[in-house]
Amino acid sequence: MLNFTVGPVQMSDTIRQIGFEQIPYFRTEEFSNLMLECNRLMLRFSDAPDGSQSLFLTGSGSSAMEASIMNLFNKNDRLLIVNGGNFGERFVKICKIHKIPYQEIKLEYGQPLRELDLEKYANKKYTGFLVNIHETSTGILYDLDLISDFCNRNNLFLVVDAISSFLADSFSMKKNNVQVMITASQKALACPPGIGIIVVTPEAIDRIKRNKVSSLYFDLNEYLNNSYRGQTPFTPAVSILIQLYSRLREIDNNGGVDTEISRVRMLAQHFRKEIESLPLKIPFLSLSNAITPIIPENISAYELFVILKNEYDIWVCPNGGELKDKIFRVGHIGFLNIEDNEKLILAFKDLCRRNIL
Repeated sequence: MLNFTVGPVQMSDTIRQIGFEQIPYFRTEEFSNLMLECNRLMLRFSDAPDGSQSLFLTGSGSSAMEASIMNLFNKNDRLLIVNGGNFGERFVKICKIHKIPYQEIKLEYGQPLRELDLEKYANKKYTGFLVNIHETSTGILYDLDLISDFCNRNNLFLVVDAISSFLADSFSMKKNNVQVMITASQKALACPPGIGIIVVTPEAIDRIKRNKVSSLYFDLNEYLNNSYRGQTPFTPAVSILIQLYSRLREIDNNGGVDTEISRVRMLAQHFRKEIESLPLKIPFLSLSNAITPIIPENISAYELFVILKNEYDIWVCPNGGELKDKIFRVGHIGFLNIEDNEKLILAFKDLCRRNIL
C-alpha cells in the first residue's frame, strides 16, 4: 500500500518496528526520561516561549481540541472561530456543547482569511480566537501573521490547531504570540493515531490553573502536574509515545524542523508541477505544503479514490459531505519521497490512457 492520505500517514520501517515490540511498564524512570525528552523537543519544534509545557493525551487530535477549549475558556468568554470547512466546524461544535459563547467567522470552502474578514470584529470585547490554521478539508493555509496581528491589537488569547500543518509549514509560537498549539501523532509526526498534543505557554498554564472543569479525564491540571515528572495521569498509549520519541529524535538528528519542512515543501511542489498537464485541477491558492486539493475533470473525486485504492493499491484522501464527489486530496507528509510521487503520477497517466480520468 502506498499512502498519500493526511493521517494516518505512511510510516517508516523504524516506527513500524517499534509497534511490534512488547509494551513496557511506564511508571518508571526510563519512561519518564523519554517523556521529558518528548516535551523538550516539542517545545523546541514549536518554538514555544520559556516556561511552556507539552501535554500528551491519549486520544485523537479532536480530544486535544476539546480538552483545550474546556480548560481554557468558560461561559464568561466570547470567542471568535474561523470556520472555513469541516475542521473549523469542529471548534464550533465543541463550543456549542460546552456552552461557551462564540461568533463564527464563516468562510466559503477554499476562501483565504482576509483582513476585511477580521476587522468587523475589532474592538468588540472578544476574549479568544480559535483557528485551524490549515483547514485540512480544502488544503487552505490561513495567514497566521494576519491573525496574530489582529489578536495582539485586540488582546485575544490565541489557540491554533496545527494538527495537519505542524512540521509541514513554518510555525513559531514566539513570533506569532500563540498561547496554545494543538497537534497529533498521525500527521507529519508520522506515527500511529492515538496521541493528541497540546503545547501551552505560561499564560495558558495560568488559565488552566484558574479554570475549574467538570471532567476527570480531560482536566489539564492533572496533565500539567504529571508532565513535570515525565508522566501522564492515566495509562497512556505507551507504544505510540515510544514511537513519537523515536520520530522526534529522528527529525532532530536529520537537521531539525526547517529541514523537515523543506522536505515536505519539495514533495508538494514536485507533485503540483507534475500534474499540470493532466485533467486534474488545483482549485485553491494559499495552500499548505501538507496536502494538495484536486478536482478531477472527468470523474467523481470519490470514484477516483476507490479506483486508485482497489486497482493500484494507492490511497489518496477522499472528502466527505458536499465535497465528497468534487475534491480529493493528496498528502505530502509522512514517509514519502519523489519516487512515490512518480508512482501516483504514473497511475493518473494510466487512468488517462484507459479514458477513465
